[in-house]
Amino acid sequence: YTMYQPSHSSRASSSSASTTNSSNWYWNQASKNPGDVPTAVRSLLNSTKRLQETLRLWSTGQASETQVSDIFVTIGTEFNSTVHAFAYHKIDLSDIHSIPKELREVLEQCLAEDPSPQVLDIFMPSVRQILYKLLKGLQSRQDAWKAVGGRMPMIPADAR
Repeated sequence: YTMYQPSHSSRASSSSASTTNSSNWYWNQASKNPGDVPTAVRSLLNSTKRLQETLRLWSTGQASETQVSDIFVTIGTEFNSTVHAFAYHKIDLSDIHSIPKELREVLEQCLAEDPSPQVLDIFMPSVRQILYKLLKGLQSRQDAWKAVGGRMPMIPADAR
């Protein structure tokens, strides 16, 4: 199984209407304010939560590989938007640029297996470790965000 790897210039299309609608909503918001770090971060973190839940559902046969892949594509798109939002304020995220690739590799290995809670137990620690690295990388930019005049919290309180 090979997942679609989003590029820095592509927008994801999805067979899922809700994913497409949320992606379109985000892109419309981002085009209104390309430096909107809180919105970009919030969207990205919400998608990482959806990924974890969809993986749980996949492990019990309640979600498909395509649904997991669609959320991964959304995460890639939102990751790129987050990088661009930070770049708008000259805040570098290059130390976490490998996150989508790392996540894709683990998800491909996981989805190559037959769905089961046991398979999820094997791969979920790696998924969580990658997402933790993402969260810590974003949290480490809090001071830089405040220094450029960021007034809204960059990371929602429930994600800290």
